[in-house]
Amino acid sequence: MQPAQDATVFIVDDDTSVREALAWLLRSRHLPSECFDGASAFERAVLAKPLPDQPCCLLLDVRMPGISGLSLFDALVQRGLTQRLPVIFLTGHADVPTAVDAVKRGAFDFCEKPFSDNALVDRIEQALAQSKASLNTQRASQGVQARLADLTERERDVLRNVVAGLPNKLIADALDISVRTVEVHRARVFDKMQVKSAVELANLLSSLDAGG
Repeated sequence: MQPAQDATVFIVDDDTSVREALAWLLRSRHLPSECFDGASAFERAVLAKPLPDQPCCLLLDVRMPGISGLSLFDALVQRGLTQRLPVIFLTGHADVPTAVDAVKRGAFDFCEKPFSDNALVDRIEQALAQSKASLNTQRASQGVQARLADLTERERDVLRNVVAGLPNKLIADALDISVRTVEVHRARVFDKMQVKSAVELANLLSSLDAGG
């Protein structure tokens, strides 16, 4: 279970009794929550700024006055937020096919009302674990970007050739510099990028591309 200070569960449901019951359930499991009576309120309070720098997930009612849960979910999909902010739909029986379709489009899961407290909390904790993994990937990517930004233009030239698999002699020829100069730049690139080999460097940049 996530420590209370390290996670947030957002609850968006127009039914006051549902919001209060969910908030109480989460408090009993040491999970803090923030409640909203509709998608508009959630958008103003949460989506108008960067997501919290901690794991979070969203319990979202499918049918609500105004902006529906599905419309809010579509907005999250378009903004690429459903890994950092996994969505668990809260559905009535009639909404199950709709919720299943949403899961196919990237929602984390759905729980049919009335739901099992234990089953719901289990899925919330799993959603928070996904959010944490996504956040860690994002932080790692930002770290790599910062290291890349610290390279000089010549070091970036050498990096590209190293990743392409060229030996020092061919890199020297391509850049019209000495082999010794290539060796110096190569060592500096490895040091700044915190790697020990060309393979490790290539894997680091590959993971950056994969993380978006």
